[in-house]
Amino acid sequence: MTITNGYKQNENEKELDILNLPALEQEAQKIIPTGGFGYIAGGSEDEWTLHANRTAFQHKQIVPKALSDIEDPQTDTRVFNLDLKTPIMMAPAAAQGLAHVKGEIDTAAGVAAAGGLMAQSTYSSTSIADTAEAGNGAPQFFQLYMSKDWNFNESLLDEAKKAGVKGIILTVDATVDGYREADIINHFQFPIPMANLTKFSEGDGKGKGIGEIYASAAQKIGPKDVARIIQYTDLPVIVKGIESAEDALYAIGAGAAGIYVSNHGGRQLNGGPASFDVLTDVASAVNHRVPIIFDSGVRRGSDVFKALAAGADLVAIGRPAIYGLALGGAQGVTSVFNHLNDELKIIMQLAGTKTIEDVKHAPLLDIKY
Repeated sequence: MTITNGYKQNENEKELDILNLPALEQEAQKIIPTGGFGYIAGGSEDEWTLHANRTAFQHKQIVPKALSDIEDPQTDTRVFNLDLKTPIMMAPAAAQGLAHVKGEIDTAAGVAAAGGLMAQSTYSSTSIADTAEAGNGAPQFFQLYMSKDWNFNESLLDEAKKAGVKGIILTVDATVDGYREADIINHFQFPIPMANLTKFSEGDGKGKGIGEIYASAAQKIGPKDVARIIQYTDLPVIVKGIESAEDALYAIGAGAAGIYVSNHGGRQLNGGPASFDVLTDVASAVNHRVPIIFDSGVRRGSDVFKALAAGADLVAIGRPAIYGLALGGAQGVTSVFNHLNDELKIIMQLAGTKTIEDVKHAPLLDIKY
């Protein structure tokens, strides 16, 4: 156990014996301090959208196919010109030092060991360079929370390019922070410095609440900003926080190389739709022009299958991986990815799908309870 500014950080490093990913949350709550856990687990307002993210997967069902003459399904895939062992990736999630002393360094190592794609956040506990190095050459994306200060944005983008990231994820649904009651109840302030903020005028993030962190964020983001980042970095830019066909088309029109369907895990606009419920409409508008990443509420292999069949090319997880990080460090993260991948393979076999490309063409039944 390491204590930083009075906050207890776990040092666990072990493989996890996982029954299912939902069960990890209760186990992680036992060891992550209350304020940190509330920040990680909480949603906005009464968390209606957070819970809808889970129940939305019940709105479509997988068609069983028993006479498909297949065995040993394969989860490898190629997206954004990257060869991956799994279509499951790590969502960009802030302040992972709240869960484990090594934070994003262990997450990056764990995702790399599972053959997945890592995305690191602007508000990481560890630096862009250190997180990239921990991946040992495995592909990574960098997620930008765009600041009002373009010098700051360019500084981060320069570091990301130098670190060898393969793409930039521009988050556009967090121009203000959602009204997260757990943080208010816990009087939560970030106890762990945010490495990407320590060297700049915005301070280190330590001792600040989420509202203060977001105060420096750009409130006005439009297609011209997408185009500006593409021009500056000459990297693929994926626009995250898309939940409408209209926004998807704006992003593609500005040159986006990918669309990221997400409602921030229910942490921003409460009362908005579950991400899975809008995925098909967004995918229809995109019409295979660029790849689609999906997140929000993914906990089961069947969720991954449904998201891929509904139009996603990659499916991201956040909280479950962070709970794995808290319980087992890098090995815990790998355990989470491997467990979800194993569940996905079972579903693929029972649905008669040999490859991820087969899954993308699998039918889903529209049945709403």
